[in-house]
Amino acid sequence: MALPNGAGGYQVGDGNVGEAQLFVQGAPTALTADATLTAAQLANGLFTSDSAADITATLPTVALLEAGISSAAKTNAAFEFAIVVVDASYQVTVAAGTGWTLVGNPVVLESTSGRFLARKTGDGAWSLYRVA
Repeated sequence: MALPNGAGGYQVGDGNVGEAQLFVQGAPTALTADATLTAAQLANGLFTSDSAADITATLPTVALLEAGISSAAKTNAAFEFAIVVVDASYQVTVAAGTGWTLVGNPVVLESTSGRFLARKTGDGAWSLYRVA
């Protein structure tokens, strides 16, 4: 598969199905201690942890998340993020902030990664699904 050459970008439905779709990915947010995640960190979409202890990463309240979204999210709006645990001895647990419902296993075990999908389910309510 060829990488796009940048001369026109990815063309959906216009014949470039063999090209990888490139996107901007900022540097990962390093999780080094228990913390409440921010909307900006979630929007970046990538977290790593090589902490020498188990970590709890708490989602921001839904009010803080929605205040950090540039346009009003409608019901069923969604985004994804991933957590990569580098250390072979410790894990990261995702905890719910106010207004969140967790679906699936929120623990990312040592030397693995987890992919999560956040979905707005109604006014003041989001669900976080462990999808991989």
